[in-house]
Amino acid sequence: MNDLVRRLSEGEHHVEASLRPERTSRAFKEAIDRGYVHVRFTTTRGGTELGFYLNKELSDIAGANFEPASGTVRLCGDLTLDYDRVRCIAEIDVASLEGNGRLQVLEDAPAAEGA
Repeated sequence: MNDLVRRLSEGEHHVEASLRPERTSRAFKEAIDRGYVHVRFTTTRGGTELGFYLNKELSDIAGANFEPASGTVRLCGDLTLDYDRVRCIAEIDVASLEGNGRLQVLEDAPAAEGA
């Protein structure tokens, strides 16, 4: 397992919603509505930005109000980081667009017989 993946899968880390061109709750809502978000882990050298499709079954935006910006969201999605399959899990405050997150290393699916 890669060192970065190992570090980000141990404990909670500061994260922020990475949004362009403007960092607003409205832009955050639009990214969530598209089903693809960027989350930046700020405590790594230079920061580590991950983009992933939301897993709608594991994510939860019910506690959020985007106008006015309040509440928190839970964003979850799977991706590959440095050849390791991981799930990004982030709890982000809608007002500040910051929160905590971590990676969960996913076990490889068993190979099909005869493959």
